[in-house]
Amino acid sequence: MAEVKKDALTGIETTGHEWDGIEELRTPIPRWWMLTLWVTVIWAIGYWIVYPAWPSLSNYTKGVIGYSSRAELKKEMARVEESRAGWKAKFQAASVGDIAKDSDLLNYAMAGGRVIFADNCAPCHAAGGAGTKGYPTLVDDDWLWGGTLEAIEKTIRFGIRGAHEDTRESQMPNFLEDETLTKEQVSTVADYVLALGGSGSASAAGKALFEENCTACHGEDGKGNKELGAPNLIDAIWLFGEGKDRVAAQVAKPKHGVMPAWQGRLNGVSIKQVSVYVHSLGGGK
Repeated sequence: MAEVKKDALTGIETTGHEWDGIEELRTPIPRWWMLTLWVTVIWAIGYWIVYPAWPSLSNYTKGVIGYSSRAELKKEMARVEESRAGWKAKFQAASVGDIAKDSDLLNYAMAGGRVIFADNCAPCHAAGGAGTKGYPTLVDDDWLWGGTLEAIEKTIRFGIRGAHEDTRESQMPNFLEDETLTKEQVSTVADYVLALGGSGSASAAGKALFEENCTACHGEDGKGNKELGAPNLIDAIWLFGEGKDRVAAQVAKPKHGVMPAWQGRLNGVSIKQVSVYVHSLGGGK
């Protein structure tokens, strides 16, 4: 039997291993460390029993207390809804015009509307309603169907050229494809449209073509018709691009934007909130 050797300095037994004169001591693990280890093991076993833990092929162990983070979230959301019940009742009873006149309701609408807009509207209309090509800006004063609170609410609620039976609807003819106008006539009327806004050359032929084909919707002065959703042609605001080529392309084969109806996607209170917020961006009337 090998003789047990002890370190002269510490008095602790060595393992018999030695490297370059350095001997390995048989130092035991501290008791506090072992105690901590067993406490964590016991804690883990208890956690597996008490809380949901082990997955199976189609389910998981529920735990003795039946805890569920989803159930907790539902309870929390129910508490939030209960705390908002008073505000919701006021919103449901008020029109958007009434909300704008009540400072408390207005503040509540602005706070909620800002979040609703960021979640649902900003992907198309950009942050702050700045808009982009093909998606109208909401901060100018150019509104196809009007910029009043009530008009904005109706547009948001029922959408534009959407599936809802009350959707906003307007359709510009395909003047070139339908052979209503020739390519040369399209160019001529595009020049006249630009001239109405002060950037093109007007001609008698262009005026005649405009009066015959365009004034029914856009008016003789080209200022549009909000009842029909016909845009103003003299304010230098172009949804699908400016310049003669873009105007001519829109006359020849027009593009028509689509906005979904938010009724059914958002509740009535949310629609009123975001309507008030959009109106406040600077372009409402």
